[in-house]
Amino acid sequence: MSLAWGRGTVGTKGKLTAQTTLIGVAQSASANSACAAAVSGISVVVRLPASLTVAIGDRLLILRRGAVYYGITVIQAAPVVIPTPAPPADNAPSTGDTPPTPKPTVRTGTLVCTPVATSCYRDGSWRSDGDPANSFDTYQGRYSGSSYGRMTGCAFYGSKPRSIGGATVTKATLKLKRLSGGDYAGRAPTLRLVTQTTRPGGAPSLNESTDGPSLAIGDSTTFTLPNSWAQAMVDGSRGGIAMAISSDTPYIHLAGRGSWSAAWTLTISWRRSS
Repeated sequence: MSLAWGRGTVGTKGKLTAQTTLIGVAQSASANSACAAAVSGISVVVRLPASLTVAIGDRLLILRRGAVYYGITVIQAAPVVIPTPAPPADNAPSTGDTPPTPKPTVRTGTLVCTPVATSCYRDGSWRSDGDPANSFDTYQGRYSGSSYGRMTGCAFYGSKPRSIGGATVTKATLKLKRLSGGDYAGRAPTLRLVTQTTRPGGAPSLNESTDGPSLAIGDSTTFTLPNSWAQAMVDGSRGGIAMAISSDTPYIHLAGRGSWSAAWTLTISWRRSS
């Protein structure tokens, strides 16, 4: 509410008169510069400018001065569709400057890939003489004096690395833990990239190789892989990681997902520009 000085109802100058802005709903059409309106549930007579046309149901902006109600305007509903700004004029003056090339938006992130299977291949088949074939511990080489063949331990990552296809790998790490088997001293597995994303029926397809971390029995580590390895998995040309050698030693036993939940977890840091 605002207060203004004006002439009182009895003609005395200087009397303080109350003035309030209200919202009302027209109960009759305008006639003789007036209409009936409901204001806060009360029916009142509203005086109108001669130029203002009011229909029943119109919402009115009303100025109340003392006991008199003055209709100022009909309140229009908000537009259903926001008007589209006019396009810039084709003849806008040119400054002669070439606008700068927008800077690319760079996104970064980290993708954690737990293996969909950890398995051990030996003598033409996948071992299941203990843990299930897809949760088996991973072995490299041949146990001393064993009549069984040489072993290749594998971890497969399914389709998750490909979920960031098109991204550039900036770092890749692998969690490994050595369990009992072989001599106690630190031994490093030979890591290989595998073509398949899931355990195949036959032997895994082995590709690139790199030396893994040296681990004594009971040790665990987070090992940094070549970025190119994780990039190949993101791009879809590779799908898993193995530990394998062409001789019997060193014989190494690393945990699979059945004996250590973090076994062979691959973490990929990446960036993407758009």
